[in-house]
Amino acid sequence: MAAARNALRRATEIVGVVAEQAPAYALSFAQRRVVETDATTAIADGLAVRRPNADAVAVIVQNVARMVKVSDPEIMGAMCALYEDTHNLAEGAGAAALAAAMKERENLRGKRIGAVLTGGNVDRATYAAVLS
Repeated sequence: MAAARNALRRATEIVGVVAEQAPAYALSFAQRRVVETDATTAIADGLAVRRPNADAVAVIVQNVARMVKVSDPEIMGAMCALYEDTHNLAEGAGAAALAAAMKERENLRGKRIGAVLTGGNVDRATYAAVLS
């Protein structure tokens, strides 16, 4: 996303999203260096990073405006909204961007945003529990 934005010379603000229970990238962004921490998210295993990649942290620091932390219940709410409103299935990590947009809906009111939907790798039992 950053490469495309930069190549097109857009002023688009890129916002990073992490699970509250896997904050290594948010901590690394804030401290401008790799910060290792526990990752205990139960729903967003694709975000469960304990030690961020140093090259990725450098790209994030250069291109991301800010980071938003979302909770497991917020991620599950986004998974439900995606399914109920658009009939798209998303794993926890894939629904995190929407969870952040939903969390910040008041600040985003009237603005044009885009949220990347990635990943449908969620098992049936987990998804059934989320939808219930």
